[in-house]
Amino acid sequence: MNRGEYLIRRAGSAAVTIVAAATINFVLFRAAPGDASTQYQMCRTCSVEFRDYLRAELGLDRPLTEQFARYVTALLRGDLGYSFQTRRPVWDELSGPLANTLPMVGLGLALGLTLGLLIGVVSAWRRGTVADWAPLSASMFLSVLPIQWIGLMLLLFFGGILPTGGVADPYLRFTDPSWFEVVADRLEHMVLPSLAIGLAWSGSWALITRSALVGALAEDYILTARAKGLSRWRIVRRYALPNSMLPIATLVFLTFGYIVAGSLLVETVFSYPGIGLALYQAVQNRDYAVLQGGFLLLTVAIVVANLLADLLYLKLDPRIRT
Repeated sequence: MNRGEYLIRRAGSAAVTIVAAATINFVLFRAAPGDASTQYQMCRTCSVEFRDYLRAELGLDRPLTEQFARYVTALLRGDLGYSFQTRRPVWDELSGPLANTLPMVGLGLALGLTLGLLIGVVSAWRRGTVADWAPLSASMFLSVLPIQWIGLMLLLFFGGILPTGGVADPYLRFTDPSWFEVVADRLEHMVLPSLAIGLAWSGSWALITRSALVGALAEDYILTARAKGLSRWRIVRRYALPNSMLPIATLVFLTFGYIVAGSLLVETVFSYPGIGLALYQAVQNRDYAVLQGGFLLLTVAIVVANLLADLLYLKLDPRIRT
């Protein structure tokens, strides 16, 4: 398979996946019991006529085929619809939370990747010693812990030291802060949720790094490098690690989309106003439009991450470039 054919196949597969996800996205929320008017059933002053009027205003009383046609037409225009709760465009409802989530997730990704690579390289380099099994055991423990449990433990131990809620100090703006103070305040508020994400994924990245390096260190070219008298660290850095990057990079890109989706639990624990918390509130309000838009964005993030991993193969795997 040449490079052009490979790119076309991967891009086509990503496009088909997004179309299928958008269709399933519509069906799932219509199949769920209740709708945006259900929350008013316990309201004594809300009559049946009011709920019927609300359903008509939101278009929920129309046939499903008509709702789906309007949904697809809007998506083709890049329109995610309007929130049932606030009547604002869905993109306006999600763009702010998404802007809060991405740097937090990026910081968590950087922390987790740095810790995972460090533990994996040291474990493979010092295989069979205490420096191997001790961090390896910790990595296996971290890899099976629920991310929300890690967040709760961080909340318990660091609650009095670092901010545990919100994205910024609400009183900071009254002190005429400098840009440095604003950035430092934002970083303080995203440390704990980012650390929860980093710790949750560092275990898996450490395990795959160690496994890939141990396999690379058993190859014949490593034996040749040792015969030349090269130091063990130089062999790991110059030869073993670069040749182990394919499975490591694949796992990192594949998990990036799931990290964005998994931020829902972390943001709920820390009351961090990101896209995860926005979707949690949309579930409580039965706001189909926001849920559809949010889950579609998360799906696109996962598909794009998979596509980037496939494209990275062109750089790391010479067999595809033939």
